Amino acid sequence: MHWVPLVASLVVAAAITPTTVRGLAAQRRVRENYRGAEVAFPAGVALLIPAMLALVVVAPLYQLVDVDVLQPSFGLALIYVFGIGFLGLVDDVLGSEAGQPRGWRGHFAALRAGRLSTGVVKAAGALGLALLISADPGIGAGTYLLSVAVLVLATNLFNLVDLRPGRAGKLFILLGAGLTIGSGRVGPLWTLGLFIGPILVLLPLDLREVGMLGDTGSNVIGAVAGVWLILTLTTTLGLAIAAGVLAFLTLYGEFRSISAFVERTPGLRQLDLLGRSHA
Repeated sequence: MHWVPLVASLVVAAAITPTTVRGLAAQRRVRENYRGAEVAFPAGVALLIPAMLALVVVAPLYQLVDVDVLQPSFGLALIYVFGIGFLGLVDDVLGSEAGQPRGWRGHFAALRAGRLSTGVVKAAGALGLALLISADPGIGAGTYLLSVAVLVLATNLFNLVDLRPGRAGKLFILLGAGLTIGSGRVGPLWTLGLFIGPILVLLPLDLREVGMLGDTGSNVIGAVAGVWLILTLTTTLGLAIAAGVLAFLTLYGEFRSISAFVERTPGLRQLDLLGRSHA
């Protein structure tokens, strides 16, 4: 019954996500997107609410029917993803004023100037959560620190990538498929199924510009991707390669435009436009 969290979250998300996102717009919780259109914001809350509601089904089944409903690492994944979601929501709600710094360089420059931005709070909180869920006395210090780096970098990278509708969701699907097919391991898929369902359901709404993920959504997707990486890449070498790639992409995103790179690269540009209502 490993599949139960994924199916439960898919069903719940399909039932409530459209209403949740449109409810944000009805309450005038909107933000202009890259085209200047007003879009429901932060639609990323629709990744967390279905996951929480799906636990109403999943938890009793785990206790009363079959312990295989939840994988051993499920609790740690839950702590990290919900924690990141909370930090992203704080950043969306309190850090959206004009003039707020953007990117790690901007946030830490503000900190050096004596201003504590919500981005710094989010970065510090994400580091603390990553240090907690990666802790395992059975692994070496190098593996531990690399796991922490992969989690933090993946969480941030999806925020950098999420500058066009559907981009973060598409990257997540490609990464998850690559990890599953490449490793032949489906355990991480079942461990994270509670969150994968809502991501899949929200993606079409993101592509159609019904809702904007915000930091809440992009960071949650990045958090799920990071946990998927560390559950799949269990060797020090694998984690080191992942951390190196994520660090390179993060630095590129801080100093150059990821959107410009995607738009001028054949193949990536077509993939980026796929499914977008205003492509």
